[in-house]
Amino acid sequence: MRNKFIESLIEMAEENERVILIIGDLGFSVVEPFQEKFPERFINAGICEQNMTSLAAGMAKEGFKVFIYSIGNFPTFRAAEQVRNDICYHNLDVTIVTVGGGLAYGNLGYSHHAIQDYGLMRLFPEMTIISPGDPNEVGNCMDFISENNSPKYLRLRKAGEINYTKLNMKLTPGLWNPVIINNPKKIFLSTGYGMQLAFDEINENPAFKDYSLYSCPIWGQNYNKHQSSQFEDFDQVISMEDHLKAGGFGSWIMENVKIKNNFKLGYISNLVIGKVGDEKWLLKNLVIE
Repeated sequence: MRNKFIESLIEMAEENERVILIIGDLGFSVVEPFQEKFPERFINAGICEQNMTSLAAGMAKEGFKVFIYSIGNFPTFRAAEQVRNDICYHNLDVTIVTVGGGLAYGNLGYSHHAIQDYGLMRLFPEMTIISPGDPNEVGNCMDFISENNSPKYLRLRKAGEINYTKLNMKLTPGLWNPVIINNPKKIFLSTGYGMQLAFDEINENPAFKDYSLYSCPIWGQNYNKHQSSQFEDFDQVISMEDHLKAGGFGSWIMENVKIKNNFKLGYISNLVIGKVGDEKWLLKNLVIE
C-alpha cells in the first residue's frame, strides 16, 4: 500500500504543482522516488509531529495540497490538538497519511498499535476517513483525494497486501462497494484491513463460506445519512475492521442506523491491549458478535 500511495502521489504531483509531501523523519525506502522527483516539494520535519501538522496547515492555508506522513499513532494522537484546531477548524486541504494501521507493527508494542485511531479521527466533523483494503483501492482513493479539498485521514498498512478490488473504480464516499459476490443477502462489510480479515473468514470458517464481501473505504460524519438505506438489501451484515469496538467502523454504522437484529460486528478485542507479538498472533483477539 505504501508503494502504491507514493506512485499515485507522484502522478498527482505531476499534474498539480501545489502538491507537497511532509514526513516525520521516516518512510525512507518508500518516499525517495517523490523526494528525488520533487525535491522542492518534499520536507522532512523531523520527529516533531505537532510542528509538522501546524506547518502543513499553514501551507494549506496558502493554497497548497499537503500530505503529512508518519506511523499510525504519531500524527493522530500525538498531534490531536493541531489536527483539531489547525487543520479541521479551518477545513484545510491536508491529508494525514499513516502507515502500519491496526496491528501491522505488532512486535513494536502498544505504542505502535493503531487500534483506536478511527475513534479519534471520526470525532472531527470535517474529517473524511479513507481506509483502503488493498493497493488497488489505494489508487482509487487517491482519485477522491485529488478532487477533495477538505481534511482527510488516509490509513494505510505496510506492504505485500493482496488485491481483491479492481483498479480505476469510481468510489462514492459512504457507499458500499461489492468485492466478492456469493450470497447476495449475507455480507461482510469491511474497511481497511478488514477486507483481508473478512476474506479469511469466508474461506476458512464454514459458517461464513457463502457470504459476500463489500468494502466501504471512504466514510466519516459527512456520510452518516447514506448508511441506513443500504441495509435494506441484505438479511445479514457483519462489519469487519482491525480496530477496537469502541469508536470503530462498526460502531459508526450502529450510530447511523435504526437498531437491527441482522447486524454483527467484527473487531479487535480489548484483550489485545498490552500484548506484544506478530500480527497473526495478535489477531487471535478478533471477535465477531
